[in-house]
Amino acid sequence: MASINVHAGDFGEGKALLKTDTILLPIKKGQGRLNRDKLKITDITSLDIATEESVKRIAGTAGWGTAGALLLGPAGLLAGLILGGKKSEVTFIAQVNDDQTLLATTEMKIYKKLMAAIY
Repeated sequence: MASINVHAGDFGEGKALLKTDTILLPIKKGQGRLNRDKLKITDITSLDIATEESVKRIAGTAGWGTAGALLLGPAGLLAGLILGGKKSEVTFIAQVNDDQTLLATTEMKIYKKLMAAIY
């Protein structure tokens, strides 16, 4: 099983697991369910590497000051940490059939598997 770290979107935040053709997503806070949400890879309509502009669209409620501080300060530090490590990770945005979105990070090899599965 591969690990995907969910940051934002229409699903719960935290650790998700990729099992063959299904992503087991974290439970969204306040829903009180025991089972995880399941997302079939075939339900993903698009998968894009997150850019500063796409993250701004996802987090449209953030103020300019917060967005600027997050995108210019810690983002550079985070990118340096990610690129400096032995594993190559990518933050991506997934669009799902029913107009849901997901902002998450995973290893590059897992991202490539997801891309291959939806195209």
